Amino acid sequence: MAIRERLSGNEAVATAMKQINPDVVAAYPITPSTEIPQYFSNFVANGSVTTEFIPVESEHSAMSATIGAAASGGRVMSATSSQGLALMFEMLYIASGMRLPLTLICGNRALSAPLNIHNDHSDSMGVRDAGFIQLYCENNQEAYDNTIMAIKITEKAKIPVMVCYDGFITSHSVENITLMENDEVKNFIGNYTPSEYLLDEKRNISMGPLALQKDYFKARVELAEAMRKAKDIILDVSEEFHKITGRKYDLYEKYMMDDAELGIIVLNSTAGTVKDTVDKLRKKGIKASVIKPRVFRPLPCDITNDLKHLKALAIMDKCDSINGFSAPLFSEITSAMYTASLNVPTVNYIYGLGGCDVKETDIEEVYKNLENIAKTKKIDNVTHYLGLND
Repeated sequence: MAIRERLSGNEAVATAMKQINPDVVAAYPITPSTEIPQYFSNFVANGSVTTEFIPVESEHSAMSATIGAAASGGRVMSATSSQGLALMFEMLYIASGMRLPLTLICGNRALSAPLNIHNDHSDSMGVRDAGFIQLYCENNQEAYDNTIMAIKITEKAKIPVMVCYDGFITSHSVENITLMENDEVKNFIGNYTPSEYLLDEKRNISMGPLALQKDYFKARVELAEAMRKAKDIILDVSEEFHKITGRKYDLYEKYMMDDAELGIIVLNSTAGTVKDTVDKLRKKGIKASVIKPRVFRPLPCDITNDLKHLKALAIMDKCDSINGFSAPLFSEITSAMYTASLNVPTVNYIYGLGGCDVKETDIEEVYKNLENIAKTKKIDNVTHYLGLND
């Protein structure tokens, strides 16, 4: 039976972690994810979980402890943000290269400098090639649901999973959400029985040994192939989750796409703002639409199949690659479009850096530009910075 609750995004994730009851949680506090280990430590203290909670001296140590616990055969989780994720950088590659199942929660936040504690996607996009599956969440419900599904996905794929949601906008905002019963979560994730782990007395193994040229190359190819296969695992786990909860998840969500002429692709909470704008524009007869990728790693290349009928497209990034041309989501989606021989006029909008507000009027400006591109078939500027009105 579903449970109705009012929780912040961080409370929702911590509640999911309580229901999962992992063997080990190692974490170091950093805003805006600090509340997650804080809430969870209360669950440990009052006996709600049997988890071994390890308060460490840095985020680098948090991921190191998580890796050690996962390599030892445990079901493990951690949480971080911003500079904390950056400090984990070295260990992220080790976690994925050792093919360890673990779940990392990321409350997305800008990276210094200059110092800024507010939301953008610089942190998770900065480690997009570290070998982690990346799931992005529009709201508190999705943060809760994806945290639970991440456990099953990581253990089936043997690739670490990062669950990303917008710091403060999602992490600290309170919303009505629907929780699963404890027994439902327990039955959904099942018991974890690793096939290989360091503490297995019956089988001696080594993890993370020296691998010279060809052996290293082979290991990286196997990781890349596992990432490609992860799409089917994500879909299978999501369908099982749908049967239990009635909440359906795909690799990406389409909104008003069937007859659309103008489209936006955008991640996380801004998708809600874009949906509201689409509703308003539809009443005016403007055929606007939005696609929200839930999965960024592995890249949902099939998204190109739903773009073919568009007359103009904007891809919105809440970070910048600082590459002199465009931002990550734009670069990767347009690469997939090129490979699919799809020629839809496409522009990049970089927005919300350092937590700058993006309002419906800003989104209307994007659609207005798309209307002009659709009519003229011309693109004056590929890259735009949205919201710098001063």
